[in-house]
This record gives sequence, structure tokens and C-alpha cells, in this order.
Amino acid sequence: MTVSEQHRTQIRTETGTYTVEAASLPEADPPRVVVDVNATGPQGEPVADGRLELDPTAAATLATVLSRALRSAGALGRSGARRPGPRPAQQGQPWSAEQDADLERRWLAGEPVEAIAADFGRSPGSIRARLPRVGCDPEVRGAHLPEPPSRRGEGPPGP
Repeated sequence: MTVSEQHRTQIRTETGTYTVEAASLPEADPPRVVVDVNATGPQGEPVADGRLELDPTAAATLATVLSRALRSAGALGRSGARRPGPRPAQQGQPWSAEQDADLERRWLAGEPVEAIAADFGRSPGSIRARLPRVGCDPEVRGAHLPEPPSRRGEGPPGP
């Protein structure tokens, strides 16, 4: 059996995980598309399992049906809001040059993301996303990226 193309999609929700794997079998006689569908519950227990073999001309229709079903299943598994509680006060607001400089200074001083986020009125994720823009390495507290913006344009290092 020769597989010429294979795709896998997985959606995780609070209530389970849904997986669809599709493979084309062009050398089969007649050519076929094989689709495996399964779902597991919140503790990983199997809830559904199935396999479809179909003519390649029906694959687009099946893809549409599965896409709609998975989106619906994913929506059912969500509890509503993306994160509980109020949004950070400055969420979505532009950053000023002063805030960027303060973020860089505080990160290099070794302050934790959560403390910086609270003081800036932003989420920890937004702080981590902003760090590379000010030249800081979000993976290493207190570290610059190889060429931070604050050091660009300074001539060659002195002796």
C-alpha cells in the first residue's frame, strides 16, 4: 500500500479530543481515500472510532461535513470565555517608547513576567510577545536577543 498524501487534524476541548486522519491511496484499484475518525473523553478514554474508505471524488464533500462537525463539537466543549475574570486594563492598547524601554529594563533586571504584566496592566502572554520586539529573549530572564534594538546602530564595540 502506497500513501501519496496524508493529513491529520486534532481538536482538543474541555470535554475531549477529536482526531481525523486522511490518506490517499492512489495505487489502489480503484484509487481510494481512507479517513480514520476517533474521539477520546477528558481522561483519554475512547468515545468514538471509525474508518471510511471512499472514492477520491467524494473527499471534498466529506471534508466539508467533517469540518463542520468538528467545529460544532469544539464549540460544545468550550465553557464560553477564553479566560476567566476581567481583561487586563491595557489589553489591546498601543505600547509607548517609554513602556518599551521600561519593559526592557525590568526584564534585564530579572523581574518575573507576572509582576511586569500586573504593573503594566497587561497579560503575561502579551508581555512575552512584546519582549522580542524590545530585543529581549523571552526564554531567558535577564537576557537580550543577539542584537537588541537598543544596541543597533551603536558603532563597533570599543577596546
